[in-house]
Amino acid sequence: MSLVHEIDYGTPASKSETSVTLTVDGRQITVPEGTSVMRASMEAGIQVPKLCSTDMVDAFGSCRLCLVEIEGRNGTPASCTTPVAAGMVVHTQTGRLKDIRRGVMELYISDHPLDCLTCAANGDCELQDMAGAVGLRDVRYGYEGDNHVKARNNGDNNLKWMPKDESNPYFTYDPSKCIVCSRCVRACEEVQGTFALTIEGRGFGSRVSPGMHEHFIDSECVSCGACVQACPTATLSEKSVIEIGQPEHSVVTTCAYCGVGCSFKAEMRGEELVRMVPWKDGQANRGHSCVKGRFAYGYSAHKDRILNPMIRENVTDPWREVTWDEAFAHVASEFRRIQYQYGRDSIGGITSSRCTNEETYLVQKLVRAGFGNNNVDTCARVCHSPTGYGLGQAFGTSAGTQNFDSVEDSDVVIIIGANPTDGHPVFASRLKKRLRQGAKLIVIDPRRIDLVKTPHVEAAYHLPLKPGTNVAVMTSLAHVIVTEGLFDEAFIRERCDWSEFEDWAAFVSEPCHSPEETEKFTGVPAESVRGAARLYARGGNGSIYYGLGVTEHSQGSTTVMAIANLAMATGNIGRAGVGVNPLRGQNNVQGSCDMGSFPHELPGYRHISDDATRDIFEKLWGVKLNNEPGLRIPNMLDAAVDGTFKGLYVQGEDILQSDPDTKHVAAGLAAMECVVVQDLFLNETANYAHVFLPGSTFLEKDGTFTNAERRINRVRKVMTPRNGYGDWEVTQKLAQAMGLSWNYQHPSEIMDEIAATTPSFALVSYDYLEKTGSVQWPCNEKSPQGSPIMHVNGFVRGKGKFIRTEYVATDERTGPRFPLLLTTGRVLSQYNVGAQTRRTDNVVWHAEDRLEIHPHDAEMRGIRDGDWVKLASRSGDTSLRALITDRVAPGVVYTTFHHPNTQANVITTDFSDWATNCPEYKVTAVQVSPSNGPSQWQTEYDEQARLSRRIAGKLEAAE
Repeated sequence: MSLVHEIDYGTPASKSETSVTLTVDGRQITVPEGTSVMRASMEAGIQVPKLCSTDMVDAFGSCRLCLVEIEGRNGTPASCTTPVAAGMVVHTQTGRLKDIRRGVMELYISDHPLDCLTCAANGDCELQDMAGAVGLRDVRYGYEGDNHVKARNNGDNNLKWMPKDESNPYFTYDPSKCIVCSRCVRACEEVQGTFALTIEGRGFGSRVSPGMHEHFIDSECVSCGACVQACPTATLSEKSVIEIGQPEHSVVTTCAYCGVGCSFKAEMRGEELVRMVPWKDGQANRGHSCVKGRFAYGYSAHKDRILNPMIRENVTDPWREVTWDEAFAHVASEFRRIQYQYGRDSIGGITSSRCTNEETYLVQKLVRAGFGNNNVDTCARVCHSPTGYGLGQAFGTSAGTQNFDSVEDSDVVIIIGANPTDGHPVFASRLKKRLRQGAKLIVIDPRRIDLVKTPHVEAAYHLPLKPGTNVAVMTSLAHVIVTEGLFDEAFIRERCDWSEFEDWAAFVSEPCHSPEETEKFTGVPAESVRGAARLYARGGNGSIYYGLGVTEHSQGSTTVMAIANLAMATGNIGRAGVGVNPLRGQNNVQGSCDMGSFPHELPGYRHISDDATRDIFEKLWGVKLNNEPGLRIPNMLDAAVDGTFKGLYVQGEDILQSDPDTKHVAAGLAAMECVVVQDLFLNETANYAHVFLPGSTFLEKDGTFTNAERRINRVRKVMTPRNGYGDWEVTQKLAQAMGLSWNYQHPSEIMDEIAATTPSFALVSYDYLEKTGSVQWPCNEKSPQGSPIMHVNGFVRGKGKFIRTEYVATDERTGPRFPLLLTTGRVLSQYNVGAQTRRTDNVVWHAEDRLEIHPHDAEMRGIRDGDWVKLASRSGDTSLRALITDRVAPGVVYTTFHHPNTQANVITTDFSDWATNCPEYKVTAVQVSPSNGPSQWQTEYDEQARLSRRIAGKLEAAE
């Protein structure tokens, strides 16, 4: 194995469809119009020396190394900023050019440390490479006089010198090695869109500065790593490279955090991971990354990780380490006993949206073929199950319509119930770039998210609705579009059911749905709604992106259908730049749904009651399948409390921390007789487990993830599993212990079975993915190259279906006891329940969950910033510290759920979506009052958790 090398063409590719032919050093080459001379040369295999250029950012022309001579033109223009022209004749290597380049390089080296042998970038330094490329052999100017290299000059303090900035936990900034090429500044602006870096000073005194001469940790830097990746020297260096050394081989794999599904090169020394570098050919991220995927992988080697199987008789006992065979035999025996004693339906399983498609497929197969029931569910139950239902009803398929590239063609973007800069940061960077180019933004969110106003981006409309009124606002937008005649009649007549449209149009046209009427309870000014509706309908390509702020409501499915209605009514379906796009929260939540993780569906979203579909699997698996849907997660917990559900296999999910009404979840788990948890750490659910099976990280296995755009990406093993097995192997061995004759030798064989049984995956194989890099389902004989955009020539269901979306107020109401509304979300540095990110240096940005509260509400309660407050609802109470901010409106408070010592879900209720049981996390009536510290419930919970994590023979419990 060797390093995966990527060609840097110096400048971005041109999208022009017109071709131009030129000659470079005697070679004819044809390239798109608008291509730079530098890129054309590189495509011809001729490398022009460069330092300030890289193909991730626009040309800058500052380093003066890439000069060329062009016949018929005076001077030596920079090849990076010079576009090609028909018939142009370019010379990249002449005596004159060589002299100029050596002179320029001498100037760089005269103010640069010559510690190459001990420098962290030794072997990966473009300055070093270019010095060799231009033939530099001597520096005539010496190293004395003004410089940025030495702390002292002739015994005096050198005011131009600055010490290293080590404040960021993941990389260092060494100003003495900076050549002021501005690549980092431009990457921060053009790729990330944060504008955290600048060049301070002028002339020889110029240097890179985070913010207003701040430390990186104190600046607006979001630690995405774009600046580190762009830096051609050791000025910005990963601390891991400084500590370990340069990598010697790399493997392309897929990030295991959010649903964007970024591709990375895992760069290794032996089996030690040196760094994760975003892969430019990754079609979801296009070479960009965020702080989690780029740097937060240290959890894989954290001391808390459990590497040996453990069992215990009672949840109050210490854990006892056992062999894998003992663990499998114990689980199989207990599950058989429970089914014999309580019946076939008394056990079930929960699949993981953090595991691969192949592993998820095996868990649902184990439940159906091994347990003999359909009691299988997944975390999508508590996040995007309304997406599956709503889009399935309207379009006929349960997934987003576009690829991420599509946003580059959007003219108007609606963001509703999502916070992309925190939850899906790489997509957010691509969106911000499009917005800076002139696209318009509409934000529908009760909270002022960053996108409402951020550097060089400002929403045209922010509709700060009252939590729980999504349906009313969406129907009000539709009212304006229909009553003002802004709908696309030709599209509707051709692609949708016209009679259903007429019925829907009459419904939304009713006066009660007008912006003036809905303003009375949504709080959104009528003129803002009218302006947003007109902009979306008239503004060109209109796209809608939504998140859990849409789905996690009692009317989540209704809102999804209302979004689909809006897109169909305006003809914004079936081409680039438009569409309905759910921003999935976890790396494989789309895949876990695709693989049949719901109790009523087999892989490919086919209902379990369908005889023909069951026949496919029955013949392949050699078993008779139950044709009745099984229990959803909430039903499992209810049945456990009732005494009829006694055993649960949970792979890679933490339902005690992530699911609503924590006390009810705890009661359900406590009532079970055999809870099996398979995970990396003793998570909160493991407090009530009887068996713990150690899991493997994404670095330790082969497989595939399916991201939010339906993109199937390869996950590749880069190191041996520390626990001994990949998760798919653990599930297979458990199945074998239960008497199933599974014998998969590699995850590729599992994918072959998926392809053979699931029409949308029919042509997917590991060989195919090796050739294409990735593919978006459906990928079958109809769409052999995959489907970047859905519903191009027609909807999957035939005609698009318009559905009435009547607003029904949630049963969760504010009142004198609980006058505020709580809504929840995520922050950039943390992920989901925090089990992974809390075990990395990301905690420096978010060490605890805080409660955001408006200054007016805080003043009314005598609360100051940083005070401990009690957050109470009808379900329970917890304590955390206040963060006073006007991001939230008066009457609304907001918190995150990343830290188990807060347990925000002890507050949330058991209200849920009418169609899918997705919990209503986003609307909880609460009261906030001053507190002295953690609540009694938190104290008791912490003690129970501490006792639960004891391991026999070990002094310290694993956390």
